[in-house]
Amino acid sequence: MIRIRGEKDLGIGAIYLALGLVGFIVARDYSFGTAGRMGPGYFPTVISSLLMVFGIATVAKGLLRDGEPLGSINWKGLAFVTLSVCAFGFLLETAGLAAALLVLILICAAASERFRFDIRAVVGLVALVVFCVAVFVEGLGLPMPIFGEWFR
Repeated sequence: MIRIRGEKDLGIGAIYLALGLVGFIVARDYSFGTAGRMGPGYFPTVISSLLMVFGIATVAKGLLRDGEPLGSINWKGLAFVTLSVCAFGFLLETAGLAAALLVLILICAAASERFRFDIRAVVGLVALVVFCVAVFVEGLGLPMPIFGEWFR
């Protein structure tokens, strides 16, 4: 019989393994390419493989070393983070990247009991939105509207 010594490690390792396996299976449908000429499946396959390796290591740690037991589930945080991702996906095309990021960050921040909306939070919020727009739209050239049709 297998004795679980670290419930938290075993649980997160199982999640890593599951997500890595799903990503790996989805990436099989895309061409892999080579390191010099990467195909659309290269990056997801590599990241999924690494996630599975970390999952195996974390599961092993949960079985071999004593660790923390699982605590209660933070339902509020889980709901808010899920809601923020759904809102981002809904708003990206219609409101644009800037507004979608703004909503994503604010809803995620509301998941924490320690978050306080003060001047530091506003500065960090604006800086993060500007950084993401600069990197993804301007730097990488991803075809995302900065301001969507709602603001035209």
